[in-house]
Amino acid sequence: MPHDPLLTRLTSALADVPGVQAVVLGGSRARGSAHAASDYDIGLYFKTAIPLDTERLLAAAKDVADDPAATNVTPVGEWGQWIVGGAWLAVEGRKVDLLYRNADAVEAVMEFCRAGVVTMDYQPGHPHGLCSAIWMGEIAYCRPLHDPNSVIARLKSIALPYPPPLRAALIRRFQWEILFSVENAELAAGRNERSHIAGCVYRSLACVAQVLFALNERYLINEKGALQEAAGLPLGIPHLVEQSDQIWQLVADGGFAQACAMLRQVDQQLKTLTQPGGPPP
Repeated sequence: MPHDPLLTRLTSALADVPGVQAVVLGGSRARGSAHAASDYDIGLYFKTAIPLDTERLLAAAKDVADDPAATNVTPVGEWGQWIVGGAWLAVEGRKVDLLYRNADAVEAVMEFCRAGVVTMDYQPGHPHGLCSAIWMGEIAYCRPLHDPNSVIARLKSIALPYPPPLRAALIRRFQWEILFSVENAELAAGRNERSHIAGCVYRSLACVAQVLFALNERYLINEKGALQEAAGLPLGIPHLVEQSDQIWQLVADGGFAQACAMLRQVDQQLKTLTQPGGPPP
């Protein structure tokens, strides 16, 4: 990645905040898929024994923000167990998101994931839910900007290489729900419950994306764009995006039976990849 003066400025400001063990770049900019207007996703990792000093963080944020008077940071835990907390800033006209992570909690979750134990939790902003393996992906794909104690380096050794038990667990967790959601949509179609049908269709397609990412040993860290990204993976379903677009058009037009029939076809296509004779585990 070419030198980015904004990242240098942000790192310098944030690294000296008491409690900050590591500063990382996440999101599309870390994965190399960003466009010019993409946000800067900055992860701030701290330890339980050395709490994050949010008052000092606020002062650091105000120093770099375009509008210091409108700048705020949350307490730790304000955004729940998984998103934790942070801030939304504008710096040099660019959108910068700060996200807190407790490195001890992240490591504990990652060890469970490495052993094949995953959870899904209700989380605003994640229509399908927040899968605990997202934390694995955040670590795997992030770019350390400040890691003097090798906190991130240690966590990366858990996330990479992609653990086979996690692959199996995610396929087991999500593949059965694809058809289950289709069947629920078909039941709702008989009552013309459009919102419920749409929810079931979304869950089905979200599960397709989860299984495809797991098959390819790639971490799914954001539902947004996941199906489009899954369509480009080496082990995939031909014309997946086009099929998804057709399904949603049918739902919009009230063609619920046809939409469900297409989802069943997608499910069968996916099963050819996961059944015996498909790709190795």
